[in-house]
Amino acid sequence: MSKSIDMVDIAFNLQGGYVPSSYPFALWQEVVRCLPWLSEEPSAGILPLRGSVSGGGLLLPQRAKLVLRLPAAREQQAGLLSGQQLNVEFSVLSVGEARIRPLQPHPTLHAQLVVSTEGEADFLAGIARQLSEMGIVCKWICGKPHTIADAGHSISGYSLVLHDLKPDKSLQLQSTGLGGERRFGCGIFVPYKAITGLD
Repeated sequence: MSKSIDMVDIAFNLQGGYVPSSYPFALWQEVVRCLPWLSEEPSAGILPLRGSVSGGGLLLPQRAKLVLRLPAAREQQAGLLSGQQLNVEFSVLSVGEARIRPLQPHPTLHAQLVVSTEGEADFLAGIARQLSEMGIVCKWICGKPHTIADAGHSISGYSLVLHDLKPDKSLQLQSTGLGGERRFGCGIFVPYKAITGLD
């Protein structure tokens, strides 16, 4: 993706109780049902939902958010998601009002899952190469391997924290991400306040 694309987060209020751990696949499908153009937007991504882990899934808080990371030019079109209902496996999620969140530079960024089928040493060597190609100098901490899967998909990788980032490079990473499968929440970086106790 070109670094010249101006990216933003669009945060929707979200009502719903519980989603299974495999939710990213069904969530993407439902959002694309409401916003068909999204499937042709390679830079688009859905940030992982935030909630409490419970019984193999996520219990969503009352003030849950559904956050899309999109080119700023898509802001108005994405707003049409407000008022929709999303059927995510056995859960029904109601999408409320949206708020634009411009990306902000932060010295420490976290991605919940950066896609990789390699061992940790090879994964980190690959990350080092990618960062070097992007002209980014920083430190990193690799978390434990994770897998998200449903009946038809399986994606594995590692959580990753990058720290000591310069402001312009922080924005670059948030705009471009690392690795593939942004649509399923992978490789998308968000500000992170702590760099200890990773899992």
